[in-house]
Amino acid sequence: MITTNYIEEAEIVIVGGGIGGLATALALHKKGLESVINLVGAQLRPRAVPFTALRNISLNNDKQEEIPLREEARCLKRNDLVQVLADSLPPNTVRFGCHILAVKLDPLTSQPILQLQDGNTIKAKVVIGCDGVHSVVSELIGLKPAKSFSTCGVRGFTSYPSGHGLSNEFIRIRKDNRLFGRMPVDDNLLYWFVARPWTSSDEGVSSEPKLIKESTIESITGFPAELIEIVKKCDLDSLTLTRIRYRTPWDILLGNFRKGTVIVAGDAMHVMGPFLGQGGSAALEDAVVLARNLAQAMSMKGSKRMDEKNYAGKD
Repeated sequence: MITTNYIEEAEIVIVGGGIGGLATALALHKKGLESVINLVGAQLRPRAVPFTALRNISLNNDKQEEIPLREEARCLKRNDLVQVLADSLPPNTVRFGCHILAVKLDPLTSQPILQLQDGNTIKAKVVIGCDGVHSVVSELIGLKPAKSFSTCGVRGFTSYPSGHGLSNEFIRIRKDNRLFGRMPVDDNLLYWFVARPWTSSDEGVSSEPKLIKESTIESITGFPAELIEIVKKCDLDSLTLTRIRYRTPWDILLGNFRKGTVIVAGDAMHVMGPFLGQGGSAALEDAVVLARNLAQAMSMKGSKRMDEKNYAGKD
């Protein structure tokens, strides 16, 4: 049997279905632009309790610092945010199992062409790469690889069916070069993280939740017993161990993040350490700015075509 590869044409293709990709698709939809791949606060607030304060504790010198929060702050599960964004999009906007192998420019039209793992091809007028730190789209643009910190982060959830009974505070506890943080998502679910130096053995541990748990317990030896207990009771399926990566400020300031009608956003553009607390926020802001500028550019292009048509029709 002879098969031929399928070639599809699209106006805008967003590569990546995380926070940045879904938010960009939604922002474009709000501007009347259709893409392939109403963040409403009322939908998200019931899913997480508000914080009352941020508290920093140093076990090295027994000092504490409490910082009142002047603005609303909640610990949202990433999946909840992604679900709300996806549910707000028109049907068939998001495609699953559509793995992009490479992006190149058509030598005749300079339009981007996406090569899919199944052998098919998509020709697009605009491609927006929201495919994270290991972005395929960034390879076409020629971005420098993201740099690695000497630090890794372990993140997880611990469930308490009868309630955890902890205060609604974001607490960070430091001892030497290790940091433990915990914050409630709601009355029954606690989010926590451990930041510690990356070791050569972590590469083999990162894909095994049980090993992540064991190495994390070992790394927080000397921390209060109640914190160690949080890790011991954690939901194994929620555990991740990741080496933290970033782009330097000067690479972002001086770098080129666009080639023709191909551009990157979110972590593909400006991956940063989680300790800044701005990764998701920056991705959402990228979505708004991109949609605003694309809508304006396409509106101006449409007006120009209309003016040319009217002019051509005159004697």
